[in-house]
Amino acid sequence: MPEYDQAMADWVTISALGTAGGTLVLAVATYGSVRSANRSARTAEVALREQRRPVIVPSRLDDPLQKIMFGDRRWVHAEGGRGAIEHDDGIVYMALSLRNVGAGIGILHGWHVLADVGTSREHAPLADFRPQQRDLLIPPGDIGLWQGALRDPEHDWHAVTVARVEDRDLFSIELLYSDQVGEQRSISRFSIAPASDGETWMVSLTRHWDLEDDPPRRSR
Repeated sequence: MPEYDQAMADWVTISALGTAGGTLVLAVATYGSVRSANRSARTAEVALREQRRPVIVPSRLDDPLQKIMFGDRRWVHAEGGRGAIEHDDGIVYMALSLRNVGAGIGILHGWHVLADVGTSREHAPLADFRPQQRDLLIPPGDIGLWQGALRDPEHDWHAVTVARVEDRDLFSIELLYSDQVGEQRSISRFSIAPASDGETWMVSLTRHWDLEDDPPRRSR
């Protein structure tokens, strides 16, 4: 091969290698940029979710008393950190004074009664939760309430709840709730204990589950 042709071939090869190298560098840079953008997007998503996350706990003892009405116009009163649990003519009226210590609006969707202090690390099956007749909203950093009533004497929870109320014995209530868009579902279990005044009930948080997060955070 003439020297001119060989030189042209070498330059073509060098040019091709240079182009390939440049393409490789560009691909690496693009990959790094995409990964960085994905990390930023995930960080932003986590931050947004945390801004919407509610965490429902008992209200403080010095929080104001709440006057709560049921559908049959029965009124009960729940002081801060306490609950109103009353049995009248076969109906069990239950109301809890609560506080949202999370950053997002909490919406209460359902509830479940346990006939003990709830020592199990597992919450009740979601299918067993009784839906609220209306969604109850608790603003972030503010107090709110939960209310529920057992009216059907044939319901599985009725007899045992009546017995606990009449004997003023410990029992538990689990509440199912979410953020304002229906995501980040959580369950909080509350222990209901008779107060020393012989009338009201003290409320304390015993366990919390984040249903839609990674497994290590599902049970605390």
